[in-house]
Amino acid sequence: MPTYQYEAMNSVGQAVSGRLEAASSEEAISKIRSMGNFPTKIKERSDRKSARAGAAAAPMAAATPVARRRVGRVPRKQLVQFTRQLSTLQDAGLPILRSLRVLEQQQKPGMLRVAIRTVADDVEGGATLSEAMARHPKAFDTLYTNMVAAGEAGGVLDTVLRRLAEFMETAQRLKRRITGAMIYPIAVISVAVVIVLLIMKYVIPQFVPVFDSFGGKLPAVTVMLLRMSDWIAYEWGWAWILGVPVAVVMAFSLLRKSNSGRFFVDTMKLKIPVLGKIMAKTAIVRWSRTLGVLLSAGVPILEAISITGETAGNEVFARALRKVHDAIREGEDFATPLKQVKVVEPMVVNMVDVGEETGDLDKMLAKVAETYDEEVEVMVQAMVSLLEPFMVVTLGVIVGFIVVAIFLPLPGMIDAVSKQ
Repeated sequence: MPTYQYEAMNSVGQAVSGRLEAASSEEAISKIRSMGNFPTKIKERSDRKSARAGAAAAPMAAATPVARRRVGRVPRKQLVQFTRQLSTLQDAGLPILRSLRVLEQQQKPGMLRVAIRTVADDVEGGATLSEAMARHPKAFDTLYTNMVAAGEAGGVLDTVLRRLAEFMETAQRLKRRITGAMIYPIAVISVAVVIVLLIMKYVIPQFVPVFDSFGGKLPAVTVMLLRMSDWIAYEWGWAWILGVPVAVVMAFSLLRKSNSGRFFVDTMKLKIPVLGKIMAKTAIVRWSRTLGVLLSAGVPILEAISITGETAGNEVFARALRKVHDAIREGEDFATPLKQVKVVEPMVVNMVDVGEETGDLDKMLAKVAETYDEEVEVMVQAMVSLLEPFMVVTLGVIVGFIVVAIFLPLPGMIDAVSKQ
C-alpha cells in the first residue's frame, strides 16, 4: 500500500505533518480529516506512482467535490455576525485561513458553516478571499465580494469588514422597520376580510327564509346585501375575493423575471400614493449608503456605481444609475447626469455636487442616507398612524351596512304581524 507524506492544519490552526498509508490520495485525505486535521498538501512517496503524486499534491479544494459545490443563501443575521467576527480576528492579526477555520468550528451546522468551509478550502488552494467568496454568489453577493476585494488590495480588510457589517446591520434595521410597520394593517385587514366572508356565507343566508315568510317588498339595501351573500355563498364569490390578490401577486412575480417587466412593476410601485414615496426614499437610502461604503473602501467610482445599480433593489433606479455610469465614463461629473435622470430630489444632487468639489463624496453620501433614513421612519410612522383610523372607519362602514340591511325590514315585518 502506498505511503503518503502530508502537511495539514489542526483544529487550532497549527501546522502539522506526517506519514500514513492509504490506497489512494482520496483515502489519505479522509484519514487526515478523521484525525481532526485539515490537509493542505499530500504527496505519495512511491516513485513509480509519481504521476498520481502530482494529482495528490493538488490543493484540498480541488480534490474534494464539496469545495466545488456552490453554497446556497445564508441568513442575513448570521452573515452579519460572521463578518464582524472575521473583522475582529483580522484586526487581531490572525492569518485569514486560520480565522476562517476558527469561525467554521464555532458555527452550528447549517449553510453558513458549509460556506465558510468551502471558502477556506478554496483559500487553501491559492485563491484570494474575495475570489473564493465570489464562487458562491447566493451566500456572498456582488457588493460583499467587491468590498472584500477592495480591502485585500488596500491592506485594510479588517476595517472594510467592519464597515460592511455596519452597513448590513443598518440595511436590515430599515427593512425590519418597514416590514414591521406593514404587518399590523395587513393582519387586521386579512382577519376582517375572513370574518366578513364568513358572515356573508353562513349568517346572512339564515335570514332569507325569515324575509320570504313575511313577503312584501324588501329595502334596496337589504336586496343588495342578499345578492352579495348569494354571490359569495353560492357562486364562488369567496374564491374570487381570496384568489384575485394571490393571482395579482403571482402575476407581478412573473413579470419581475424579465427586465422590462421588472421596470414596469417598479414604476407602478413608485406611483402608489404615500407608499410609493416611501419606496423611492428607501431606494435612495439603499444606493447612497451602498455607494458611500464602496467609495470609502477604495472601490473606483465607475465600478462602485455599477455595483450599486445591481444592488439597488429597484429597476427604475438601476437603469438611472446605468445612465449615470455611462455619462461619467464619457468624462462628465457625477452630479450632472444624476440630475438629468430625475430619480432623486435636487437636495441629493446638490449634496453629491458638494461632495465632488470637496473630495468627500463618500461622507456626503452617508449624510444623504442618514437624512432620508430619518424621513423614511417619519413617513412610515405617519402612514401607520393614518391606516389605523382608516381601517376602523372602513370596518365600521362594512359592519354598519350589514346591520342596517338586516334590521331595516323589521319595522315592516312587525307591522305585518300586528295587522294579522
